[in-house]
Amino acid sequence: MSYQATHRYARISERKARLVVGLIRGRRCDDALSILKFTPTRASHMVARVLNSAIANANEQEANMSRLFVAEAFVNAGPIIKRFQPKDRGRAHPIHKRTCHITVLVDER
Repeated sequence: MSYQATHRYARISERKARLVVGLIRGRRCDDALSILKFTPTRASHMVARVLNSAIANANEQEANMSRLFVAEAFVNAGPIIKRFQPKDRGRAHPIHKRTCHITVLVDER
């Protein structure tokens, strides 16, 4: 049985988050947490929180903690917050503040 946790509307682009999620996919949970701890990106902190939440969900259902691994981890694009930056001579350039949905599923081996 898999246990899931999701961070919706995370304020980071999906491309940046996918790079971090690819590091932990298929690994044991304690190895994945140590990898995320020493990955120097902002996305690693967000993914670590989601992974800890999935582990807590598994612990609540009395799963064996030593046998947990990251079964699935994926990032989907969220809505884009659109803003405009004023420029010279009355122009305006668009700014797209991207969001994403981070999902992690852990399972027992």
